[in-house]
Amino acid sequence: MKHKIIWNAIERLAKDNGLSCSGLAKLSGLDATTFNKSKWYFPDGSPRWPSCSTISKIIAATNTSVEHFAEICAQEKQKLTTEN
Repeated sequence: MKHKIIWNAIERLAKDNGLSCSGLAKLSGLDATTFNKSKWYFPDGSPRWPSCSTISKIIAATNTSVEHFAEICAQEKQKLTTEN
């Protein structure tokens, strides 16, 4: 799984639920800036992966199954594959 796939899936989950990424974070009990693109990487440029706890919170807050989130990831992977 690529780093960008997970982050794109989070953005897609927000959009599919009529939320901004900030709104998804707040709904999930997270800091509003949790999903900002500036947080996708550490200051040294290495990728910052969302934790399992974070993923769990967003799927619970949106009443999304793990399977559906995995489907979104698969769709995002397909998009990246066709873009390249």
